[in-house]
Amino acid sequence: MRPSLPGRTPFRRILVAVAEVTCDSPPVTSSPSSSFDDVVLRLRASGCVFAEEEAALILEAGGDVDDLVARRAAGEPLEWVLGWAEFGPLRVSVRPGVFVPRRRTELLAAAAIARLGPASVAVDLCCGSGAIAAAIVAEVPFAEVYATDIDPVAVACARENLPTATVLCGDLLDPLPSSVRGRVDVLVANTPYVPSAEVANLPADFRDHEPRHTLDGGPDGLTLLRRIAEQAPSWMRPGGALLIEVGASQREAALEAYEDAGLSASYAEDEDGTTVVIGRLP
Repeated sequence: MRPSLPGRTPFRRILVAVAEVTCDSPPVTSSPSSSFDDVVLRLRASGCVFAEEEAALILEAGGDVDDLVARRAAGEPLEWVLGWAEFGPLRVSVRPGVFVPRRRTELLAAAAIARLGPASVAVDLCCGSGAIAAAIVAEVPFAEVYATDIDPVAVACARENLPTATVLCGDLLDPLPSSVRGRVDVLVANTPYVPSAEVANLPADFRDHEPRHTLDGGPDGLTLLRRIAEQAPSWMRPGGALLIEVGASQREAALEAYEDAGLSASYAEDEDGTTVVIGRLP
């Protein structure tokens, strides 16, 4: 996380075509003190680019400050150190071993929410901390929400964030109850989509700490997208949508995979190049 301390925009105000993020509340600040200065110096010495902002967050978190600073200085993702990540207007609990939700994925959440109503059925695959499902629950409180992940550590974390949703451990759609088949309005997935050969180029705090399976998307980054596209139609109702985040350079290949699976394909993209491919079941 590269901390932006301002308040966050509700998901329904993030445009599907271009995400527009506004900052309404002032940044968290900390009065200058020797402890603050010491934390800043230690973080700066370890190479933290946002040492002042991170120091304020660490001091705000409470607990053993020396331990938190040592963990961050050793390269652990800041979100793990704090125990939470910002996702839209939410603070989502995270823990070591769980993929940290990225700000760019707010577009994916917004695109999913825009297609849901109070009686809708939504499924969040590869849910990690459950950030997308948590956004759906917050914005569409009467929707029927399911989330799945193959990693028990992630599932335990998601259950903390999703007390009113059904969180299941298993591979993609496999753990869903049969009663859901043919009823899904929105199936959303933030799959790993970094090509295997490019994982080494990721920022060190994520590359060296987050589980490889949450980052590595296979030879072209679209291994899981293709699997989901093949499986999704039998779970979706007519008119239902499958939404998956990809890199801008992967868009055409992802759209082709959707069409091969019998879905009508389109996409949403923001000014930073975040791309969500959208498949609709006729």
